[in-house]
Amino acid sequence: MANIPDYPLPTLDRLGASLVPDLDATRVANDWFTAFSTAATAGDVAAVSALILPDGFWRDMLALTWEFHTFQGETAIRTFLTDRLVLSKPHDFKLKEGYTQLQRPFPDLAWISLVFDFANEVGQASAIVRLVPTANGEWKAHVVYTNLETLSAFPEKIGPLRNHEPNHGKWASQRKREVEFLDGDPKVLIIGAGQSGLGIAARLKYLDIPSLMIERNERIGDNWRNRYEALCLHDTVWYDHMPYIPFPPTWPAYTPAMKLANWLESYADALELNVWTSSNVTKVDQDEKTGRWHVSVTRGDGSVRNFVVNHVVFCTGIGSGVPNIPDIPEREKFKGEVLHSTQHKRAADHAGKKVVVVGACTSAHDIAVDYYQNDVDVTMFQRGSTYIMSTKNGWDVLFKGSYCEGGPAVEDADRFTASFPHYMAIEFNRRLVSHVAELDKDLIESLHKVGFRTNLGIKGSGFGLLAWNKAGGYYLDTGGSQLIAERKIKLKSDSEIESYTETGLKFKNGTTLDADVILFATGLGRPVEQFRRLCGEGVVRKLKPIGGLNEEGEINAAWRDSGVPGLWYMFGNLALCRFHSKHIALQIKAMEEGIFGTRYDPVAK
Repeated sequence: MANIPDYPLPTLDRLGASLVPDLDATRVANDWFTAFSTAATAGDVAAVSALILPDGFWRDMLALTWEFHTFQGETAIRTFLTDRLVLSKPHDFKLKEGYTQLQRPFPDLAWISLVFDFANEVGQASAIVRLVPTANGEWKAHVVYTNLETLSAFPEKIGPLRNHEPNHGKWASQRKREVEFLDGDPKVLIIGAGQSGLGIAARLKYLDIPSLMIERNERIGDNWRNRYEALCLHDTVWYDHMPYIPFPPTWPAYTPAMKLANWLESYADALELNVWTSSNVTKVDQDEKTGRWHVSVTRGDGSVRNFVVNHVVFCTGIGSGVPNIPDIPEREKFKGEVLHSTQHKRAADHAGKKVVVVGACTSAHDIAVDYYQNDVDVTMFQRGSTYIMSTKNGWDVLFKGSYCEGGPAVEDADRFTASFPHYMAIEFNRRLVSHVAELDKDLIESLHKVGFRTNLGIKGSGFGLLAWNKAGGYYLDTGGSQLIAERKIKLKSDSEIESYTETGLKFKNGTTLDADVILFATGLGRPVEQFRRLCGEGVVRKLKPIGGLNEEGEINAAWRDSGVPGLWYMFGNLALCRFHSKHIALQIKAMEEGIFGTRYDPVAK
């Protein structure tokens, strides 16, 4: 994990500023925008820099850097602008009407938010800026966020009646040729057809880039369908839409996994995405001379197809796919059943038995709740403290005004969320998390009384940094916490495991715990193992770190340069896949059309 810095919020006290009673936020935004657009069009680095706080932030996603970067402080921002402003040729700035507003997220914090569009050397981009007052009455940007939206010469082929020539009954045969790639190889091969693979396949289709998804399961959605039956998303429906086709307005607030599985299958069918199910990628080799990838695929009938493609996208999840089961001594002594959460299907399979669930985060809670509801004797063993947030209180606080019923368009919410750089937002999130914790006070105290250990996340920031850096460590409570507090789900948390016994587990404090079944809800291995398994050690040595946050607070290697040309890593929940699938697709399209610029690396320049 990178060293995580502390950045103070631009509070009125720290800035030595105040708000005048008759503040005209629209005039302030227009004046700043006019100065900024004039300076940026002219390539005037000094003038642009002067409009940003000395300790401000600029986050860019492809628009000026062909990379994901967060620059903090005057020196870093000036260096970035010196290197990229003129090269990127920003022009045609247009302030978006109806988006400018004064916001007061906390009594001591005030900013004017504005949104504008602009063009660069290859496409159209958007920007979100938050202006704060200074001691001398000027308003300056605390955060500038820029994002590439489209490629001007290659817009998405969406809209009514696009590509819908009468086919005189030939549709079925044409689709078969497309899906089977009988007329040539795809440009992009996508490994996995979950929400990651489907999202990028859809984006590529409407940019005219032929792609093929390879899915090892029998049906699309089986990555959800084959998990434990009690699985349900803990994110709300307003957060979880897929690209192009949102969930219908009748959709439940929290989506059951089996329902999501069927939706993903119907999504692929509706958008006519190319996928081979019951198939496995067995080899991924790169030709060092051409940079192209030689990929072998074994299908369900045993036949093998070899492709030569320009790009390979790994959409195989955040872990390695290999269950992470702690190595506990004397496994051979235990007479019962040991399994991982990925192997668990339903609580009824263990009716009448004693079950110990090792782990205390999302999967562990979901599975333990299912056991309790099916009258199975279940004990949760907690190894370390867990961040707990009730979804009822948490989403009301965290998603207020964004991903919520009656909220803005999901695309606007995505950009608004991205406009908060991860490290910059720590103190902001800490305040929100503190507020949620106060609302959840009774629940948290009831957990402490039975010995369940909680924390407030990394640096008190809740589940966000835990998700980015550990892919776990939290539970967004949908009822499991109350069952633990009421001892309906039993808890063991006072010692570490020492070994197995014939009848269960022995702990280092001398206590034991009997069990017929020990279920490990302990996550999956590192994502780099996916690449090692298929691409070999030579490719892995060239890869950048996979997952976690870098020094700037950006996700390592995901959705952009992996360190190996033509090799991509796509992961995330439905919201992240919706947003970042477009980033990967735009990069691939630009490369295929020969208009991709140079990635900016301030360290290597």
